[in-house]
Amino acid sequence: MNPTGRLARIFRQAGFDLYLVGGPVRDRILGRPSNDLDFTTGARPDRVKVLARRAGASSIYTVGERFGTIGAVFETGPVEITTFRSDSYRPGSRKPDVQFGDSLEADLSRRDFTINAMAQDVLSGRIIDPHGGLADLVAGRIRAVGTADDRFREDPLRVLRCVRFAAQLGFDIEAGTLAAARRTAGELRHVSAERIGAELNLTLLSQEPGRALVTLLEIGVLGLVMPELIPLQQTEQEERRQHKDVFAHTMRVLSNTPEVRETRWAALLHDIGKPQTKSIRNRRIRFFGHEEVGARMARKIMRRLKFDGGLTDRVTHIVRLHMRANAYEPGWTDGAVRRFILEAGEDLDELIALSRADITSYRPRRIEAGLARVAELQARCEHLQAERDVAALDSPLDGHALMELFDRPPGVWIKPIKQYLLDLVLDGELEPDDVEGATVLAKAFVRRHTEAADAIESEAHHAQR
Repeated sequence: MNPTGRLARIFRQAGFDLYLVGGPVRDRILGRPSNDLDFTTGARPDRVKVLARRAGASSIYTVGERFGTIGAVFETGPVEITTFRSDSYRPGSRKPDVQFGDSLEADLSRRDFTINAMAQDVLSGRIIDPHGGLADLVAGRIRAVGTADDRFREDPLRVLRCVRFAAQLGFDIEAGTLAAARRTAGELRHVSAERIGAELNLTLLSQEPGRALVTLLEIGVLGLVMPELIPLQQTEQEERRQHKDVFAHTMRVLSNTPEVRETRWAALLHDIGKPQTKSIRNRRIRFFGHEEVGARMARKIMRRLKFDGGLTDRVTHIVRLHMRANAYEPGWTDGAVRRFILEAGEDLDELIALSRADITSYRPRRIEAGLARVAELQARCEHLQAERDVAALDSPLDGHALMELFDRPPGVWIKPIKQYLLDLVLDGELEPDDVEGATVLAKAFVRRHTEAADAIESEAHHAQR
């Protein structure tokens, strides 16, 4: 017998029913994959621990016990079992007063949306649906349980969750629920940055991230959680582009990217610096340096939302370099492509994906040419990488070797020599293990620059006389 069935029988023998609840039920009905197994029962946490062990759990974890949740690990993976609850909220508090209950219906009535407020009897397979979740699944509709304003005020993060579920499932938000989300959006000011960031992350990885961001804009949420995006609406681009304002363009780029966390965040923020850098020269709109300004803004946003340093660094890096990929032309030498690969580092695939998504012209020929350009860059990168690991290329002489060669202490003088030798390696003019050749070239490089420095100093001396 599978662990779920065994667990349910043990609970039934002890006088308790066990129900699969929430998202797993919804996803099973929709035929969507789901790795979560969330159960609810009338048994109290102490009893749940005993019954889970009796059913063969290899370990029990109790991190959520004060909220009624016990975790158990079986041979097929972890499950969570939560005692029926009937939470109540005190005015001004976002943390519920947890009260254990004896009614499945009361437990379901405290949940956020009807499609998440269904349960399934594990043994019989019967669906318990007191709020019309099945009908809403069929209709493709997100609708709050009970009074929508109450549900959103209990936990304002549900406003974001509402939009995220619609984007994940391709559903529409029921009019009354959407209106309530708009009325209560301001309550998100009281939600922690970590929770908002986590929810935005899931939203960006949804099926329709662009549509989700537009909805957040329309209900007044986007300006609260990411105000830097609002000026994009008022920032015009060139007329020949399909989308006149930067926000519309950004939404198109976002929706064109693969479901990769770093790529989606970089797509959302790649033009965030344009409002601050807009200028008009010779009657043409320009955004000089927007990638550098955007990278600084992206880092600030990611830090404010409490994302980990690894994700923050990668998104910032992609935003900073996105114009390098867009600038590719067939005339680039192999050395130039190797430099791009080296500069991109682990974000090479994401940069190429973003460059492909950034092609949003309304002209078919322009789109075709742009896609061909990106395909050629990708092919050349793959070819050069297959020949040799570009990331491993380096100057044949490191800092210690240069200090020994010129009998000088550490200093800023080392960097230009190493860069000169690395450039020769990237251009294929010097092998990375050719120490003898590098030594000759390094000496000549230093001699040329010493002579140039002496000449400048001499001219300055004569000018003073």
